[in-house]
Formats: sequence, structure tokens, C-alpha cells
Amino acid sequence: MSAIMPPRTGSAKKRSTEQYIFYAALLVLAFIAVAPLAVLVFNSLKTSVEFGRNPLGIPTNPQFGNFREAWNRGDYQISIRNSLIYSLATALGVCVISGLAAYSLSRLNVRGGNLLIAYLFMGITIPPQLYVIPLFSLWVRFDLIDSRIGLIIIYWAIFSPFATLLLRSYMLSLPRELEDASRVDGANELQTLLRIVLPLALPGLMVVALVSFLMSWNEFFFAITFIQSDALKPVTISFLAFQGRFDTNWGLTSAAGIIVILPVMLLFLLLQRRFISGLTAGALKG
Repeated sequence: MSAIMPPRTGSAKKRSTEQYIFYAALLVLAFIAVAPLAVLVFNSLKTSVEFGRNPLGIPTNPQFGNFREAWNRGDYQISIRNSLIYSLATALGVCVISGLAAYSLSRLNVRGGNLLIAYLFMGITIPPQLYVIPLFSLWVRFDLIDSRIGLIIIYWAIFSPFATLLLRSYMLSLPRELEDASRVDGANELQTLLRIVLPLALPGLMVVALVSFLMSWNEFFFAITFIQSDALKPVTISFLAFQGRFDTNWGLTSAAGIIVILPVMLLFLLLQRRFISGLTAGALKG
């Protein structure tokens, strides 16, 4: 004798409809995220003629040699090494600067701390491109034009305000009991920071390092303004190698785009769980 299934209630039908809408929205968002990347991959395998005829479709005669030609013409062996130097140095410096500043603002009751926080917020909202003319004059005076350290210092100044505010929010969510116990045992503020706070704030520091790495890897404006030598150019400037006076080789440009985004995409996929957990944990308090 077969069991009699109970009729579906109105709440169950409503829940099922909401799930369908939710999954449909996720599919639409996934398509919006994946479609540009798919078009970039398709275009990286086309010639300029085929790109002009079919800029969005699947390539009929894939040109895998575009990647080799883009690698050689863009000198990516040199530019990727330079970008790694810029990005790693930026991530390390921003972690040190923002870590010390966030600890001071969240734990030491610095005089004028609220004004400093407002200043950091203002530094985030104002586009840094507005400072390029006086900054260029200052860098000429200090002989920092066309140097790695000159560009890295600019990246420290640009990315540290956001990192400081993020780490401050994260540190405010940490319990103070371990710090108080450390001070009772005779530790000074630097020892408390290095032995207690920083290990607890490691997820937030990883978020700061990853965001700083990605932003410096993708930065173009200050790189092309302050770097003039081919031996020091990052990957973003290498895209200019595929542009002529009257045309652009979009097949090679797309292949170069795949070469540039592949390392950072793999890095983000490897660290996405730590990135999301650290970002959401830092948003609990402000």
C-alpha cells in the first residue's frame, strides 16, 4: 500500500518559489561575471581580421601562438618580475604601516585619534590622481623618478589608509583580556603587538596583503607616470606594446590580458576563504 503524500502547504510553495528566484539570480550574476572572461579567452585566440568579423563569438581557427607572441613582444619575463617586486614590497610595507597605525588607533587612545580617522577617510575618498603634479615635482627633487622605491612609496601612501581602517575595525573586535595579561606579565606595547595582537589579527593582515597585492599589480596611472625605463616597467605598461599609431592588435592584447590576470586569479582562488573570512570579521565593529 503506497503512502499518501501530504498536500504541500502555502508556506512550502512560497519557500520553493523563493529558492527558484534565488538560484535564477545567482545564475544571472554568474553569467555576468563569467561572460567577459569567456569573451577575453575567445578573443585571445583570434587574428585581428577574425576579431573584426566576430568580436564576441568562438574562434573558428584558434591561434595559440598569440600567447607566445604576446609574451615575447610585451617582455613579460621582465615585466612580471617587476610587478612581483612592486606588489610584494607594497603588500609587506602596507601591512607594517597599517598594522602599527591600526594598533595605535584601536588600543593606545592616541590624542586626536578621531581626527586622524577622519583624515584617513578623506584620503580614501579623494582620488590620488589629483596629487600627481606636486608629487611629480617632489619626486624629481628627490631623484625618485624611474625608480622602484619611488613607485613603491607611492603605493604605500595610496593603499595604507584603507588598510589602516580595515585593520582597526578588525582589532576592535579582538578581546583585550590577553593583552592585559601580557602587560601584567611585564610586556611592553611592542611585545604585546608582536606576540598577542598580530597573531590574532593574522586573517585581517592577510586581507590587507592580498588587496594591496592585487591593487598594485593592476595599477596603471602612477606606473606609467613615474616609470620610464623598459627594464623597470610592470605588466600593466606592457599592454602599450600591442598598440600602434592607427590600430590595436586585439588578439595579442587579449592574450596578454590572460597572461596578466592568470597569476592573480590563481592567488585569489587559493586564498579566497581566508580573504572572505577576514573581510567579514573585520566588518563586525567599527
